[in-house]
Amino acid sequence: MSPLPQVRGDRLIRALGKIGFVELRRTGSHAVLVHADGRTAIVAVHGSRPLPPGTLHAVLTVEQLKELL
Repeated sequence: MSPLPQVRGDRLIRALGKIGFVELRRTGSHAVLVHADGRTAIVAVHGSRPLPPGTLHAVLTVEQLKELL
């Protein structure tokens, strides 16, 4: 079992908002988020399907993600 919780795209967007990311635009099923320091994150929002663990690792560490959720 993965140490990461299963997270949907909309929930990850809310978590990233807590650390300063702002949704810039949404094109189809993908949201583009930007941070004031220049970082960007593209998050797929596919209904109730959870994001793959590799995608979550690319955005946040396990500790950061668990803290924000």
